[in-house]
Amino acid sequence: MERFEAAPGVSVELVVGDITELEADAIVNAANSYLEHGGGVAGAIVRKGGYEIQEESREWVRRHGPVPVGGVAVTGAGRLKAKYVIHAVGPRCGVEPVEKIGEAVENAIMKAEELGLRSVALPAISTGIFGCPYGEAARLTAEAVRRAAPRLKNVKRIIVCLYGEEAYRTYVEAFRRVFGAR
Repeated sequence: MERFEAAPGVSVELVVGDITELEADAIVNAANSYLEHGGGVAGAIVRKGGYEIQEESREWVRRHGPVPVGGVAVTGAGRLKAKYVIHAVGPRCGVEPVEKIGEAVENAIMKAEELGLRSVALPAISTGIFGCPYGEAARLTAEAVRRAAPRLKNVKRIIVCLYGEEAYRTYVEAFRRVFGAR
């Protein structure tokens, strides 16, 4: 685990693991605009948390329409340890601008703040089936955390949960560049 101070009283932890196993008030789902949870992080969240997360997601889309790229939606977390799932829609690389990763990350963190939560866990948004390279996604994520952190009053812990050593090493490098080497 690597830890950074994003702002006074706000820590960022980078970990390797399964986001569905983390202890956090909210976990962020790397979602598509229709909140259909087929594979990757989204599929794992529904498998572990229960199908009610998928049902709530569909109801959200029926009421509000598709979530725009960079936007977020919130549902309950079913049987997960978290209270909420914040569904953040990242870009499909080569289709939408990669910079939307930063927007999705920042909006997810600010939604956790708005909900009065103390902790939020994020995956490597858009790096799976959406095909964005780790390096660019890591830099955009670190910059988004840096932008959001000074505005946080409730959120004190941001966890970036990575699947595999390659992603972890790349994200640690990017966070060291953005937050200063240790």
